[in-house]
Amino acid sequence: MATTALQIRRLAYSDLPQVIAIERRAFPTPWSLAMFVLELSKPGGVCLAAVKDARAPGEGGGRIAAYCICSRYDRIWHLMNIAVDPAHQRQGLASALLRELLHRVGEEDSRVTLEVRRSNAGAIALYESFGFRAAGLRRRYYQDNGEDALIMWRTRGTLAGTLDDVPNARGGLG
Repeated sequence: MATTALQIRRLAYSDLPQVIAIERRAFPTPWSLAMFVLELSKPGGVCLAAVKDARAPGEGGGRIAAYCICSRYDRIWHLMNIAVDPAHQRQGLASALLRELLHRVGEEDSRVTLEVRRSNAGAIALYESFGFRAAGLRRRYYQDNGEDALIMWRTRGTLAGTLDDVPNARGGLG
């Protein structure tokens, strides 16, 4: 079996047709093209693509198999969107993207937050493996079915096992 090369690189506007296609396959309520353009236009954001079968950096080639969008608000990073093409799930792509994202935003000194469906046990376990902890709830957050979202944080405190440095934390939601 051949080894597939994986490259994590900055997401570009020219990637958006592939990103939109993945978004539509991955989510019941996909982001619009305008939402991606807005996030890519923010100078402080970190938008990454995981490209499979990639050649050397700068040579092009390969197909986007996953991506993430992270915006900075003051001193807090918000992981807005992370998706893996359903055909490439369970291959470590989300983990690779999260590792690179955390490296770029400053690993242990950064505060990162996200929302995730309460029913998405796989994603919750992934986030917990990176030091995120549930610290709150957004009721009826998801428009497609009114499902609640867990608010998860990764901070120095969560890495040490507490929610002491998480704004408005309400423990015991896990």
